[in-house]
Amino acid sequence: MSVTPATIRPATPGDLKAVADIYAHYVTHTVITFDEQPLTSADWERRFDAFADRGLPFLVAETPGGASGEVAGYAYAGPWRPKPAYRHTVEDTIYLAPDQTGRGLGSALLGELLARCGQAGVRQVIAVIADPGSESSASLHRRFGFTAAGRLVGVGFKHGRWVDTLLMQRTLGPEPNAGPNAGPNAGPNAELKAGPKE
Repeated sequence: MSVTPATIRPATPGDLKAVADIYAHYVTHTVITFDEQPLTSADWERRFDAFADRGLPFLVAETPGGASGEVAGYAYAGPWRPKPAYRHTVEDTIYLAPDQTGRGLGSALLGELLARCGQAGVRQVIAVIADPGSESSASLHRRFGFTAAGRLVGVGFKHGRWVDTLLMQRTLGPEPNAGPNAGPNAGPNAELKAGPKE
């Protein structure tokens, strides 16, 4: 696998057009997302603002190209569920531009995303992976210590077929039974605000 030089950095509003274009490809052509219509610019702006308000990371991978680089992929952590007891659990999302896969960018994004989640006080990270979809996503998560947590059978119907979802999970920081105040990143500023499930 060749590695594409890239800068992993927080997303800015100026990145959202590229983010929207990347996501639209997967909405239109694959089953790895259950959205059936691409999100609008306003949708992405609301999502970006909501994550910023909650202190959750939204990152882009920028590769050399053009005057200011090219957004080749993105990753973010969103609330797992809206009820307040879930506030230390997030769902991760990673997408790469179709011509940027297989170059190490997914690993770079996920590694940085997990680090920033830990800094934000996150304790559990959930990956929801469409199956049949791409084995590369499950393999990527396994390399970063995620383990299978279950399978939901036939929960999505897209492009004329039923699709399962594979759930994977990784614990950050202390063990779950240690409580939210254990560990170096814990404390009142580490609590995440709950919000609607994406």
